Amino acid sequence: MVSFLPVSPPAPAAAPVQVLFSALVDDAGLFPPEELDMASAVVRHRGDSAQDSPVLSHRFVVPAARLPELQSQLTAADRFAVSIITAAESAAVDRVTDLVAADDRLELVGVETPLPTDWVSGSAIEQALRRLPAGVPVFVEVPTGNDTERALDLLAEQRWSAKIRCGGIRPELFPTTTRLAATIGLCVAWDVPFKATAGLHHAVRYLDPVTGFTHHGFLNILVAVARAVRGAGELAVIAALESVDAAALVAEAGDLDTPTAARVRALFVSYGSCSTSDPITDLTALKLIAS
Repeated sequence: MVSFLPVSPPAPAAAPVQVLFSALVDDAGLFPPEELDMASAVVRHRGDSAQDSPVLSHRFVVPAARLPELQSQLTAADRFAVSIITAAESAAVDRVTDLVAADDRLELVGVETPLPTDWVSGSAIEQALRRLPAGVPVFVEVPTGNDTERALDLLAEQRWSAKIRCGGIRPELFPTTTRLAATIGLCVAWDVPFKATAGLHHAVRYLDPVTGFTHHGFLNILVAVARAVRGAGELAVIAALESVDAAALVAEAGDLDTPTAARVRALFVSYGSCSTSDPITDLTALKLIAS
């Protein structure tokens, strides 16, 4: 079954904090460092669906190659909203849409794809993604470097959303705060929604004592987007990304008015987390959501 679930946040009648954290976290349990096997990932997702935390989006992120494996673990009663990672090639896109359309246990709520290194305007990526059913959100992973502006220009033209990598298993996969701030600023200026992926394990920026990597915080990114929405300069956005002052970040997030919170979430759609419990634990400890 192919359909479209809106990625926009709740109506602005909700309280600002409810808007800011509603449906923020996509289930990326198949990916490192959690890297659950498919059976465990499906069981956890069922449990999360039953728990129905407002922080969770209940979008299940799965590589296209593992769709048959996912299908083999589902019961007739399951209903999984899937965001599928696939190559931006016509045959790959057709296979994904055909598999999902033929299985009423699946609902296609997003397609995620890397931007080919050799892309040009009018290239195969555009031809492939045009084959998707109308209304399916597309997230194209863009570089956070010299080519970011050119890539985001293509996304704005095609009305695609961006996918921004915030970390990974190697230090070079973590963008600097300067590069991340510049990417956020362009997304805000050009009205390009984005989702974040990898590395956002906790709300506030921290140094992982095991790997030695400094991880970006998802609360830092929310505050950084809010500053950009309000017209703050790049230095202020960088400062938000670099802050380790949890109390200050909580206060700034709590002071947002509802229209600003809604605008922030219309831009920062969600982020993929290998843990679906850590974000809830962090937000509860910070008293940003009720326990």
